[in-house]
Amino acid sequence: MDLIIDGYNLLALDKRLDRGLEQSRNGLINNLVRYRQAKRLNLTVVFDGWRSGSANETRLAQDGIIVVYSRLGDKADAVVIRLAREKNSGAVVVSSDREIRNAVERFGAVAIHAREFSEILQDLDFAGDADGVDEWQGQPSEHGASRFSKAERKRQDKLRKLRL
Repeated sequence: MDLIIDGYNLLALDKRLDRGLEQSRNGLINNLVRYRQAKRLNLTVVFDGWRSGSANETRLAQDGIIVVYSRLGDKADAVVIRLAREKNSGAVVVSSDREIRNAVERFGAVAIHAREFSEILQDLDFAGDADGVDEWQGQPSEHGASRFSKAERKRQDKLRKLRL
């Protein structure tokens, strides 16, 4: 599974990382390294470079994670969408941005809200305490009270696989 993360969306949700931009990014990357060690998946985190980035998109490998900074003038949103399009249905995209989530779902990727993934990352400290109960969040489709849309079932399946 390829996990593509809108980095600043995730940073905005974790108040423990609110200690300056560079330190916050490094703290998030360290958490993602720990997560990747537990889950063994392909993980890419994308940060904006559109205001103060370099002229070219920058890619760094750090402990098995690909860190991407969009180039000057490009927002991370466009990079996230492009990367997800390249992976098609094999990608899971983490973003709070509805436009990104809608765009990636159009070509088969699964979109997870950043808040949902943030909760998974917070569980890194409590990985042994899980009770095995999944919270089902979503509404049934028009097919009946116990049926969910195909897209929602796919999203919930990916969420279960992402959990520790």
